[in-house]
Amino acid sequence: MKSFTYTKADSLPAASDAAATAGTRIIAGGTTMVDLMKIGVIGPDALVDITGLDALDGYEVTADQLRFGALSKMGTVGADAQVVEACPALSESLWKAASPQLRNAATLGGNILQHTRCPYFRDTAYAQCNKRTPGSGCAALSGGETTLHAILGGSSACVAMYPGDFAQALIAFDAVVETRGPGGTRTIPFADLHLLPADTPQTETVLEPGEIVTAIVVPIIPAMANSTYLKARDRESYAFASASAAVGIEMDGETVRDARIALGGVASVPWRAKAAEDSLKGKPLTEEAAREAGRIAFEDAEPLEGSAYKIALGADVVAGALMEVKSRIGGQN
Repeated sequence: MKSFTYTKADSLPAASDAAATAGTRIIAGGTTMVDLMKIGVIGPDALVDITGLDALDGYEVTADQLRFGALSKMGTVGADAQVVEACPALSESLWKAASPQLRNAATLGGNILQHTRCPYFRDTAYAQCNKRTPGSGCAALSGGETTLHAILGGSSACVAMYPGDFAQALIAFDAVVETRGPGGTRTIPFADLHLLPADTPQTETVLEPGEIVTAIVVPIIPAMANSTYLKARDRESYAFASASAAVGIEMDGETVRDARIALGGVASVPWRAKAAEDSLKGKPLTEEAAREAGRIAFEDAEPLEGSAYKIALGADVVAGALMEVKSRIGGQN
């Protein structure tokens, strides 16, 4: 591991100013950062530890919104009864992620900013990775192992998949992130936080140097009450999604008034399937309609040979999540 300096920040402005220096990174839970440093993928000159900034910890659920401090732990928030009641999809996306040990250490802020699990990014033995070494090429596009790669939102430079679960529930329900940087504070729609790879896959978010996520805010909408997060993966515990879906439905009698669908495990960034949502609105929520929404969600997919299975799997996951929500609505009635 490369040598680095370590500083524990005593204030948010100090942390932000320090992190603005080239070669400096913020660390909190460190569940991904430390791994990447050990294997030589990331080699910062300095780390700024923000775990002592109590103002970034904690969360609250009100009648209007859910507000999560960036240092809130995944396990704590996912198990909170108020979060479960307000939006089951948010809770389920957290407790279906990682292992219990990791969920009790990892922070929400770090979770939404986690790096891809692409094997060519994480293994420095591979020379071709535009995300790790810009301009070096993409081994996946050259015919390598592609079973876990993106089929939506990729580019001719990168097809790495965004690996998170929580992000899908956030983008489905119009979350925003609050940040603090050297230039002050700002609020960023979650849908605008992550960048498509295009020809600069090494730039993954719109965050400026020194800009720190301080909180995540999710406005309460009716579709959140009838929501779920369904995740298909190789094994039940501690596996990233092959395909997943965060779904929320608001009914008007027997017809769908509002539908929210976001896809995980299949795209280069958190992915909102708006055409699939629109296909449901104003219609009864039947199995046929759910399967059609699943089909529409993947009609623009561009898989490689190894990732083509995700089209059928992802469509089934979307349909399954919608039917699960319908079942829950029926149970309430």
